[in-house]
Amino acid sequence: MPVSSTLREVIGLENSLPRLAEATLVMIDFQNTYRTGVMALEGAEQALDAGARLLAAARAAGAHVVHVVNDGGEGTPYDIRADIGAISPEVAPLATEPVVVKRLPDAFRDTGLDATLRDLGTGPDLVLAGFMTHMCVTFTAQGAFALGYRPTVVAEATATRSLATPDGGLLPAAVLQQAALTTIGDLFGTVAARVGDLAP
Repeated sequence: MPVSSTLREVIGLENSLPRLAEATLVMIDFQNTYRTGVMALEGAEQALDAGARLLAAARAAGAHVVHVVNDGGEGTPYDIRADIGAISPEVAPLATEPVVVKRLPDAFRDTGLDATLRDLGTGPDLVLAGFMTHMCVTFTAQGAFALGYRPTVVAEATATRSLATPDGGLLPAAVLQQAALTTIGDLFGTVAARVGDLAP
């Protein structure tokens, strides 16, 4: 079976990867939530390590960096007032890096993310990384695309979890990961497999 064209190819969108120095890095929900307990993700530690390398590379390149956290409220795994909902120390924000709080999967929805990016004077290129691939990463890429940004997702700096299917089966995390990244690459943005694929 021949490989089908992506929607990006069909409508003539650019597929080249941005340079880090010319992009803004958006770190999505790198919270302790996803490292332990009920929301622990498969491959979370490896993705976090890649996220830390990406963050270091972006800072070294002089890129703007914005962190996003999901606040689910007190008593939930997303309680940003507790250690469980805190940003993991490996990717903790600097005092100069904005932190945007969201409550929905799309980090642009009902938040100040778009205004923050514009205040920073960022261009259209965004580099996205974080948790979970099929949820907040995908929906934030969609939100960015709808607002005219050019998002790129760094695959190795993302992770997800296995999910029950409507027919009572189980969709493995690796399959869901690939499906989410493929969905993003079909229209919403480009996908870089590794941190090293992005030039400084």
